[in-house]
Amino acid sequence: MIAQQRPHGMTNVRNRLEDILQRLKARASEERVYLTLYPESARAAADAADARRRCGISLGPLDGLIVSIKDLFDVAGETTTAGSIALRDHPPAQKDAMAVQRLRQAGAVILGKTNMVEFAFSGIGLNPHFGTPGNAIDSERIPGGSSSGAGVAVAEGTSDISIGSDTGGSVRIPAAFNGVVGFKPTARRIPLQGAFPLSYSLDSVGPLGRNVTDCAWADSVMAGEPIAPLSPIPLDALRIGVPRGRLFAQTEALVSDAFEESLQRLSRLGARIIDCDLEDLLEQMAEATATASIASVEASEIHADWIETRAEMIDPRVQKWIALRRNVPAHAYIRMMRKRTQLIAQMDKQLSAFDILALPTTAIPAPLTAPLVADEKLYNKTDTLILRNTTPVNQFDLTAISLPLPEVTRPVGLMLVARHGDDRRLLSIAKSVESALSS
Repeated sequence: MIAQQRPHGMTNVRNRLEDILQRLKARASEERVYLTLYPESARAAADAADARRRCGISLGPLDGLIVSIKDLFDVAGETTTAGSIALRDHPPAQKDAMAVQRLRQAGAVILGKTNMVEFAFSGIGLNPHFGTPGNAIDSERIPGGSSSGAGVAVAEGTSDISIGSDTGGSVRIPAAFNGVVGFKPTARRIPLQGAFPLSYSLDSVGPLGRNVTDCAWADSVMAGEPIAPLSPIPLDALRIGVPRGRLFAQTEALVSDAFEESLQRLSRLGARIIDCDLEDLLEQMAEATATASIASVEASEIHADWIETRAEMIDPRVQKWIALRRNVPAHAYIRMMRKRTQLIAQMDKQLSAFDILALPTTAIPAPLTAPLVADEKLYNKTDTLILRNTTPVNQFDLTAISLPLPEVTRPVGLMLVARHGDDRRLLSIAKSVESALSS
């Protein structure tokens, strides 16, 4: 198969892979970014990519790229543990997850599985079983979760692309904290087969990469769509809604200053920046989920067989909240989901007036890890704040991307949000915004 190749030259894939494997070998005694490596199969895939390139053949733009996958994706022949020791005696997977299959078919070199929050249940990134990856910019700070290792792997250069999952921000948060791009597709755009679930209603599979184009390529491959260049969308007269209100409360000055500067840059290029009011819809969603979050209720069913019987094997910060939601009555959950369906339709109508929304991905940059480990109340408060801006995207069934903002002392993410199903248009706009902010 001869297909579109990467527009920029690449060095020998096998050599690049060996360099990365040597880096990982040198820190093996303290490795926390990767939980599993596949050196032999990765070498075989790298050699195959090099052989194709010598013959002038390409399987597409992912051919020969080094890709890592979150620990919740099935790989044939091994147990999927989702960052937990409580699942290590489960039967091995019979086949690769659908997303992994498609990546391999596209020539991606699957390097290994990255660390994650146990059962993907937090935006902070801690894992007491396998250790917490240090932030790629400052190892004393959190990596963001739940795709913690994914954000660090891309930022430190041990993966070109890393595949995560996003239920309330778990791709976008680590992207923002580590200074890379993270794309959350519309839910179910990418098949979830073979991905250990957190929430059947909210889960989505998405890529982290160093730029929008790499994420768009990975998204197309995993979605099973033909790969095509992103169509440029001029920023001139682009309608950008800014949902001022609760999503801007308690925002740290470093974040708010970088965000406002990005809006000014876009405005100077002709984009129309329009404050918009989503407070009523956000309040109604908050009321609908006041009993418990959708993710925690659905997780309580997924983990019902072991969340209490194996409590001593599970991070208490995760176990407590999932176990507690087992007591939510069925009628409360059904009413919550019916109300969500109504609110999704209302939000879609509200967003029809804009091309995208723009807001900070998180209200704060990555905080220090040690205080969060030591203080459970601070951990819970910080987790809630970190997830605040990203979670509504999943609740209202939207698509979003986090872009790193330039000229900041610590990584800050700009989140662009679009309507359900507008994934490709969002990626095209994001590419234009990325170019504008880097110029």
